Amino acid sequence: MAYYCNEPSHTFSEYLLIPGYTSEECIPANVSLRTPLVKYRKGQEACPITLNIPMVSAIMQSVSNDSMAIALAKEGGLSFIYGSQSIEAEAEMVAKVKGFKAGFVVSASNLTPEHTLQDVLELKEKNGFSTVAITDDGTATGKLLGIVSSRDYRVSRMRPDEKVSTFMTPREKLITASAETTLKEANDIIWEHKLNSLPIVDKDDHMMYFVFRKDYASHKDNPQELLDQKKRYLVGAGINSRDYAQRVPALLAAGADVLCIDSSEGYTCWQEKTIAWVRENYGDTVKIGAGNVVDREGFLFLAKAGADFVKVGIGGGSICITRETKGIGRGQATALIEVAAARDEYFKETGIYVPICSDGGIVHDYHMTLALAMGADFMMLGRYFARFDESPTPKVMINGAYMKEYWGEGSNRARNWQRYDLGGATKLTFEEGVDSYVTYAGPLHDNVEASLYKVKSTMCNCGVIDIPSLQANAKLTLVSATSIVEGGYHDVQLRSSNTKA
Repeated sequence: MAYYCNEPSHTFSEYLLIPGYTSEECIPANVSLRTPLVKYRKGQEACPITLNIPMVSAIMQSVSNDSMAIALAKEGGLSFIYGSQSIEAEAEMVAKVKGFKAGFVVSASNLTPEHTLQDVLELKEKNGFSTVAITDDGTATGKLLGIVSSRDYRVSRMRPDEKVSTFMTPREKLITASAETTLKEANDIIWEHKLNSLPIVDKDDHMMYFVFRKDYASHKDNPQELLDQKKRYLVGAGINSRDYAQRVPALLAAGADVLCIDSSEGYTCWQEKTIAWVRENYGDTVKIGAGNVVDREGFLFLAKAGADFVKVGIGGGSICITRETKGIGRGQATALIEVAAARDEYFKETGIYVPICSDGGIVHDYHMTLALAMGADFMMLGRYFARFDESPTPKVMINGAYMKEYWGEGSNRARNWQRYDLGGATKLTFEEGVDSYVTYAGPLHDNVEASLYKVKSTMCNCGVIDIPSLQANAKLTLVSATSIVEGGYHDVQLRSSNTKA
């Protein structure tokens, strides 16, 4: 007969942390969130890649592109560029992250002289930027012909169909700088000439970057930023179990620091074969994560196959309907607790520590602390990051509120059949993800800072100031349905000005 688990599976919302003794050293400023990303022999060698914050962004079209990767690396986390695109396109995104120079911004708004004022206004509404580079081909690397800023037009006095060529500031009137210009030199030029933006061009006058006056204060070094030995931002990349022999070499050539097999289910021969191919061709020099799994057997399978980290979670994502369509999955908290125990078992037997990543199920900030306490070394987040300015999707107005588009990799929109590949037809037979909106939340920095301050504060309540201590000393309790109600505001009438945090 079938095997039945003795207990029901639980989610993060069914648990609470119990406070521990808080000493004088337990203040948020003293809390370290450094955590290992890939496996290492604990106690005998340093972890090859360590995150400064326990956050990575999901391998999703609507979440992780080069702009997200740069923004998250600045905070100390890491993005996995989505793999459900051409090999060339993914490699190009990886290369952009590795080639990024702090303070030098690739132009996000670009048009040609033949475009119109209406095009300028629509572009500004779409991405929020008022400075538009005018190039010969309308791309961020085309030959610079001019710039349009809010000073160049007045909507009330101009026709929407008026061409950009008639009101742009032309190239001959622009002050630019060469590709060899340092950030300090660029800022000196900006202040000397009272500019709002300075285009950086190559020897053939093609656009490379903008340096903005408003960004001056943000160009100070961030002590948390995640850098490689050449002072470049670290970046990950997603792969699948179909075209890895072609995709992996291209991503590594572009500079990818770590890879991850993007799949809804990791306990498969295809992931084993993918890892084996990487080991055969690159040995242990290439770091590759695998998943997803929800139990001891799945973790041990991937750890023994050679995975550098293992992702935990099936069906817990906000846009995932795998459990609804296939009846496969497990409550995220229960899955994480069992896999963490298996990780510790594997370490005790082998001396090799294989980090685990909690993927899915994070709805509230306090769920992050619970995930870490239950054994996660870091978390992969999709919906959380999709809400920010730096995610790839446009900001749209829906019913009077700004939203951002967010869709699952198992949706027809993503067409990422490789993620759900079971060795059959090369198409998505049925959907395992939905197409949706999430509430727009602003810049990544502000939100990550606020979320992690809550995590640090809660850790102090538990009497710990680092993640290993939290995992070793946390006390957790299951809560009843009545306790959950009691945990929110109740038996009061809220004033209209109040908002629930």
